Amino acid sequence: MKHIGFIGASGLMGHGIAKNLLAKGFAVSLTVHRNPEGVADLLALGARLVGSAAELGACDAVILCVTGSPQVEAVLLGSEGVLSQARAGLIIIDTSTSEPESTRRIAALCAQRDIILVDAPLTRTPVEAELGKLNTMVGASPEVFAQIRVLLSAYCENIFHVGGPSAGHIIKLLNNFVAQAIATATAEAFAVGAKAGVDVSQLVNVVSAGAVNSGIFQAMAKTLNGDFTGLKFELDNARKDLRYYTHLAEMVNVPSFMGEAVHQSLATASALGYGKQFVPALISAQEKLTGAQIAPLPTPVK
Repeated sequence: MKHIGFIGASGLMGHGIAKNLLAKGFAVSLTVHRNPEGVADLLALGARLVGSAAELGACDAVILCVTGSPQVEAVLLGSEGVLSQARAGLIIIDTSTSEPESTRRIAALCAQRDIILVDAPLTRTPVEAELGKLNTMVGASPEVFAQIRVLLSAYCENIFHVGGPSAGHIIKLLNNFVAQAIATATAEAFAVGAKAGVDVSQLVNVVSAGAVNSGIFQAMAKTLNGDFTGLKFELDNARKDLRYYTHLAEMVNVPSFMGEAVHQSLATASALGYGKQFVPALISAQEKLTGAQIAPLPTPVK
């Protein structure tokens, strides 16, 4: 497995993955739908630019790093999609955060053509992507997992085989629900504390010394110093992931009171104009909603 097709290399996560594949000796062919400047360095390192996703069907494997299920379906199933010219035996690795139902449906279509779809979504940030130290949770058969493990290790530090097809996307949605629950709860707590007249940095001191502490909490706490880049994940993408999570909960008939609350918190922030900012902009949304002054300076919508 030496020739890897890549879709999404101009994105924050995809760029680092593609760079590490090249550094580890893989031949990389890629498509660019927007931001060609974002892959100029990859082309200089030896990546090959192709005209359409269909051309990647001749590779040994194709990695997708796009936003979600609509984009995955478009690049795989469209008239110029990967499946339109894919060879038998191709392995497609979807690193996006996608809906499990869509993943299962596409996997079945792939299987009819002797093609394997693997769901291997990611955690951590673009920083770890550039360092080749992402985490991934893989939904695949044991045989396929063994076949692709070396490829995954080119850009991942921790690789978890979490079950069969679609298990990776299910685990990722659970992970993101917990993460965004912490982020939205922190933003609300800061607003309540600020309106109640306490120094919320004292809350940070207390949480930092106890079991409530987490990396997500600390990323949100950086906003008290005016840093809204501690969690480099677009708020609208988080909102999309929570929508996928609540849909999953509905499909398995589990009431999702917390999931819906987190989803609506993110939807509210997006409606207020913060969707294209990073998740810590939840603090800005709380300021606009409540009149609380949390960050050192006002944080208007850009």
